[in-house]
Amino acid sequence: MARICEICGKKPVTGNNVSHAHNKTRTVWNPNLQKVRALHNGAVKTMKVCTRCIRSGAVKKAV
Repeated sequence: MARICEICGKKPVTGNNVSHAHNKTRTVWNPNLQKVRALHNGAVKTMKVCTRCIRSGAVKKAV
């Protein structure tokens, strides 16, 4: 299951958690994806979309 936004292409990013003692462990930050019924090319389609796209109005929700 791909964790990629179908609108903007946002996907997981990797990096380090850094503790107060400066210990480093690898971590992954996933985008906040939601399943939304949206209008896409005139048809209703279930899409995985990040919350930023929903908030900005890049997705037209189906009624």
